[in-house]
Amino acid sequence: MVRQELVARQLAEQITEHFDGEMLRVLDVGCGQGTQALRLARAGHLVTGLDPNPATLGAAQAALSAEAPEVRQRVALLTGEGGDCGRWFGPGSFDVVLCHGVLMYMPQAEPLLASLARVLAPGGMLSVVVRNGDALAMRPGCGGDWGGALEAFDGDRYTNRLGLPTRADRLEPLTRTLAELDVPLRRWYGVRVFTDQAPDHAAPPVDGRQLAQLLDAEERAGRTDPYRAVAALLHLVGTRRG
Repeated sequence: MVRQELVARQLAEQITEHFDGEMLRVLDVGCGQGTQALRLARAGHLVTGLDPNPATLGAAQAALSAEAPEVRQRVALLTGEGGDCGRWFGPGSFDVVLCHGVLMYMPQAEPLLASLARVLAPGGMLSVVVRNGDALAMRPGCGGDWGGALEAFDGDRYTNRLGLPTRADRLEPLTRTLAELDVPLRRWYGVRVFTDQAPDHAAPPVDGRQLAQLLDAEERAGRTDPYRAVAALLHLVGTRRG
């Protein structure tokens, strides 16, 4: 919940700054249960959600079916991998491309980012959320797993909370890759600075005021040095040249 809310706030900020209120063509690669896709559709944008997992895509479809008719008309949900989007969509097909929580399951970041950059229109915006490789030692270290913390300093592999082997990315190489793809970095945020240390089973505060304070504290940390540099996730926003 914290991740989705923070990314939505950051994304809304960048869309407001970068675009002049027009209806946007959005591609959400790895759309999962459709959280961000539905938010953008409610805001009036045309959204294509892409995901290879039938279960999560089914959940997205169920959530979409509960929306108002005008929102449903603005969303298309497709089964597929992000790396194949260049076969289905022509160059410059989308004004905004989202790739949130996907690169961590790829052997390397560059091929998928290149595929996404190809379908991004000139002046369009690419939003990427990755596991922060520069902060991999934080979770085991704060949990007292000193051996795990030492291993994390020099590696990019880790096991996520779902028990799956995954990979982290670091800010500097990603910044270089985006520049090489003509989608130079515009802004970056940290996501989950404080709450990444919470136990897996922890629920958000039930008190509305406390929840609002939690989200505001995370949002401020995610845009403030040095806190954002040790966030569990990085949210990078790049803009296509031209």
